[in-house]
Amino acid sequence: MNAFLLVARREFLTRVRKKSFLVMTILGPIFFAALMVVPVLLEETAERTWHILVLDNSYLLANEGQIGDVTMDQLDPEKHNLEAALTLSMESDAHDGLLYLPPSETGNPQFILNNAVLYNKGDLNMSAGRSIERFLQKAATSEKLALLGVDPAVVASAQTEVEIDMLDISESEGTGAEGQHEFTTESSDLGLKMVIGFASTLMIYMFIFLYATQIMRGVIEEKTSRIVEVIISSIKPMQLMMGKIIGIASVGMLQFFIWILLTSIFMIAAAASGILSPDLAGVDPGMMGAEAIDPSTMALAFGTIQALNLPLILACFVFYFIGGYLMYGALFAAVGAAVDSETDTQQFMLPLTMPMILSFVLATRIMQEPGSDLSFWLSIIPFTSPVSMMMRLPFGVPMWEMALSMTLLVLGFLFTTWLAGRIYRIGILTFGKKVTYRDLWRWIRMKP
Repeated sequence: MNAFLLVARREFLTRVRKKSFLVMTILGPIFFAALMVVPVLLEETAERTWHILVLDNSYLLANEGQIGDVTMDQLDPEKHNLEAALTLSMESDAHDGLLYLPPSETGNPQFILNNAVLYNKGDLNMSAGRSIERFLQKAATSEKLALLGVDPAVVASAQTEVEIDMLDISESEGTGAEGQHEFTTESSDLGLKMVIGFASTLMIYMFIFLYATQIMRGVIEEKTSRIVEVIISSIKPMQLMMGKIIGIASVGMLQFFIWILLTSIFMIAAAASGILSPDLAGVDPGMMGAEAIDPSTMALAFGTIQALNLPLILACFVFYFIGGYLMYGALFAAVGAAVDSETDTQQFMLPLTMPMILSFVLATRIMQEPGSDLSFWLSIIPFTSPVSMMMRLPFGVPMWEMALSMTLLVLGFLFTTWLAGRIYRIGILTFGKKVTYRDLWRWIRMKP
């Protein structure tokens, strides 16, 4: 068997047989599923009603009892002053704070709101505070309308909600009758596209660095244990490096597909059990977005999924995952060969990881403007294309841009592999010397 295949087979079998591989293969899907399920469960168990005392010296508020997740108990302003109300609030274990509205001689609601104070005992959360602010805003608006002689009910009935259907339009091949152009439209859901783009980007980002780092650590371990001196006597350094890269890549792909399968099973089971399905019984539609229970929203989501060309996205995901991993894996192997310990890798790691980190930091901007010049160049440059192109794909990318990006990624992999191989063949047998960038440049120029 070819020496290259022997090294790849050894790397694959050695890692697959480890208990850590089996444990992470099982725990990984549980972890990803927990990221979706646990927040839902915590939100359900963390529901709480907040109790607030109200001292309204302005008589702006009506005798409201429940506002969202806040219960308001109003005090008689003729029997309580601010000091007495504060004392009552602090001594009461049943109340979480005091809302004070000062008197207004002119009856100006804006003056009242500008001088209103919410005395919080330290437990009130942001959601409760927002509920109180919205309630005060609504009360002040109604009061202003009444002062202007306008019936608030008329204004409320005149308010109209607008929901625009967003469709992606493209020109069909050929023309219609009399030379007219024909166009096709597809449903568009930006939120769903952003979720798919960000999720695929996050997985590529994590897995590239996770398994590329394993290559670097494996090289350092073999180098420091001096095992590599024996191996090099019967195999070329380039074959050894590529064998390690391909072997660990096989481990990563196997574990990755097992994670996808098990995570899908866990998510389907969670959805079937009702954990991820919101219970809409008894829920006030006014307390949630209308689109949350609108069947047309579900139809739009399914239409978007059908229009996304998922087979193409999945195929590109596999390509950019493998291409990005092979390119960075070669560079990380070169770094591992150039140093004697993992602590010495820091000076070389930053320049390598910076492009991927930059493209991940700019994820929001890329998805907001997928057709901008910045998004285009980040999806073309090999060092950033594995992350940036996956962000753009759900929004639609011209085929020539995709072909150019893939071609440059393949060329980038070949170039970085050649570059890493020249560093690897010298660095793997270099011990006891702190390597600098000048040394790396000298090794690259050194003739075989």
